[in-house]
Amino acid sequence: MSTKNSQKVSRRQQILESLATMLEASPGARITTAALAREVGVSEAALYRHFPSKSKMFEGLIEFIEETIFSRIKLILSEEPQALHRLEKILYLLLTFTERNPGITRLLTGDALTGETERLRNRIAQLFERVETQLKQIIREAELREGLRPNLPLSAAANMLMSLADGRITQFVRSEFRRLPTQYWEDQWPIIAQGLMRESAPVA
Repeated sequence: MSTKNSQKVSRRQQILESLATMLEASPGARITTAALAREVGVSEAALYRHFPSKSKMFEGLIEFIEETIFSRIKLILSEEPQALHRLEKILYLLLTFTERNPGITRLLTGDALTGETERLRNRIAQLFERVETQLKQIIREAELREGLRPNLPLSAAANMLMSLADGRITQFVRSEFRRLPTQYWEDQWPIIAQGLMRESAPVA
């Protein structure tokens, strides 16, 4: 990569990191390009040389979320054979990722996307749908691999797990990052797992 291209990538990264920092520092506030330019230490015109719009900046952060979460889910699936452990690790991944990235979490809850394009909100919705679909697939495969069946209909079971994570993430943002998503999780998950699935009845 040429020096010029390296500088371009570095500046783009700096802009996205500054945007994430501002989202964390000002919960509930809208971020203007003028304020972001001051944070980065460049002119607004310089921002637009790297991103044609603020929506594209948000899109860059969403791409980071997608790449991080789904690459790690793929790793979990390759390393962990047991369904309950897979489910636990994927949910814990969501909770720890948001806990470590408070500003970016405002995108996941839609808090920072008020007034932005519908395309961005749809992309966040699709991200959650993809994770829920993955949870559903794990639960479905549990019967074939381990003889375990959910105590709820398949879709309802996956949705319940997704709602648990979603609710914790929303609490985190609503509390202005004081109520951590992982709080009480180690105590709660064993109870959730115990009621989630049962062994399939043997065929007579």
